[in-house]
Amino acid sequence: MPIAIGSKAPDFTLKTVTPEGLKDVKLSDKLGTKKTLLLFFPLAFTGTCTKEMCGVSGGIGEFAGLDANVLGISVDSPFAQAAWAKENKITVTLLSDLDKKVTAAYDVTFKGLAGIGDTSSRASFVISPSGIVEYAEVTATPGDLPNFAAISAAIAK
Repeated sequence: MPIAIGSKAPDFTLKTVTPEGLKDVKLSDKLGTKKTLLLFFPLAFTGTCTKEMCGVSGGIGEFAGLDANVLGISVDSPFAQAAWAKENKITVTLLSDLDKKVTAAYDVTFKGLAGIGDTSSRASFVISPSGIVEYAEVTATPGDLPNFAAISAAIAK
């Protein structure tokens, strides 16, 4: 069960790769002016994850044009994420939760994915500018995409 709607979103600092090198991204630094969408996904270089992040980067339907910070989070290394993003033209900021602490804090651990180990579930959270969870979703399986219409409505609200 993911963290509840109406609760304070756990703050975190995770790594991303930029043209200048590794950079820290802190959730609380993204808050204040607009909503933030956290998209947890199991693993880079997999079919559904690529479809999701490429779709978000390309502005899936009504998701396009919404004013929100979008952060993709997985348990991959930031270097694997950067290679995947480059190969697939993914423009979403990807954050590495290699130690799985943020995945645990949001209670979205997927145990034993394909027999290879624990990853993040496919999960979505819309966080208000004040840091409150306004929307939370964990898909039934890692192969299911999130409900982008519901996410869009939560961001637009």
